Amino acid sequence: MADLPVYLSAPGLVCCAGKDREGFFRSALAGDQSGVVPVTLPGQAGDLRLFLGRIPGEWIPRTVPADVQRESAYAEDIRILRVCAAALEQIRAEVERAVERYGAGRVGVCVGSCDNGSEWSLGAHRTYLAEGRFPPSYKLAFQSAAYPAGYVSRYFGLKGPSLGVATACASSAGAVVKAAGLIRAGLCNAVVAGGVDIVSEAALRGFVSLEAVSGDVCNPFSRNRKGITLGEGAAFFLLSPEEGTGIEILGAGESADAHHMTAPKPDGTGAVRAMEDALDSAGLTAGDVGYVNLHGTGTSLNDRMEAQATTAVFGAGGPPVSSTKPVTGHTLGAAGALELALCWMTAASAGEAAAVPAPVHCWDGEYDADLPRLRFAGKGETFPAKRLRICMSNSFAFGGCNVSLIIGKRTKKG
Repeated sequence: MADLPVYLSAPGLVCCAGKDREGFFRSALAGDQSGVVPVTLPGQAGDLRLFLGRIPGEWIPRTVPADVQRESAYAEDIRILRVCAAALEQIRAEVERAVERYGAGRVGVCVGSCDNGSEWSLGAHRTYLAEGRFPPSYKLAFQSAAYPAGYVSRYFGLKGPSLGVATACASSAGAVVKAAGLIRAGLCNAVVAGGVDIVSEAALRGFVSLEAVSGDVCNPFSRNRKGITLGEGAAFFLLSPEEGTGIEILGAGESADAHHMTAPKPDGTGAVRAMEDALDSAGLTAGDVGYVNLHGTGTSLNDRMEAQATTAVFGAGGPPVSSTKPVTGHTLGAAGALELALCWMTAASAGEAAAVPAPVHCWDGEYDADLPRLRFAGKGETFPAKRLRICMSNSFAFGGCNVSLIIGKRTKKG
């Protein structure tokens, strides 16, 4: 079943740039950064001013479904679960059709996330330090990397395999790869796949301690870049062999260069291997890819590595590319799925029109002369629609975890 095609439903998603896929796509095409807002982080050395891609409270439900609430009395207070629910509700119809067709035991779940319950843990430990006990509603299970996957299974009443993927910022891209593998191995007929993460206080302070967070909105590939801007979000697809939308997972590549706990391998060879493996598995050449969504965090190390790797695969110029993290913030474990959703919408928009836009690369326009020059998609710019039907999304994470996904509309033969 290795050659079994796997298709992606329309994505359900929420982030600071949109409460659904249509709103998010409009923001990405316009380069609208209004969802990334200033915040103040108190500290011993004084307040720190940062920017954060935080989802407006009115875009996420106040409660979770009653059956899930009974299993997790604390769920109503957990923001990450409510963010997750906002995205899941958008694909409910597709999931319910899959359950009706295949049975709940044949529908699996693969979820990428890297928060690991810090939202719940920090508050619970503060209570413990103040009162000598944990809150009655607190459970150690909340800190499990697998907890979000179990939550999604309970949310829809699914009984198939339920897998959590925690490979830092490549988590949800890896979850999509694993989901396709479950279907091709015959273990599932359909899989809910994607990711969710929020910016808890612990996560934000952790990145600040790494000196990786910019005091301004991130500015990928600029000579003035200063680091990342964090964000939160969720994005999910239903994967199945049913053609549906016609957007297919054409290829995937994964590599682990294991160069450093937080820094990418400087020469970009790990990223190159992931992209080349994705092209090989798709039976495509670099010239077949019409758009690349870059990992593009705005850190000095990532942008240098990624510019080198992208140029090594696609050559000078190459297809239009963009980093959309200035629009969403870096959504950590959700980033791979959220940016794959942008690729899905780009490919889906490439219909019969002669030319269509691609997600905009937001930056100050001052390119770092020490980097190979990439072909950034500009605001209002259009590209041949037939080229944008195939897109690549790249996620290059801590620990050297690299994932490249190629999706699109396969050209019919004959």
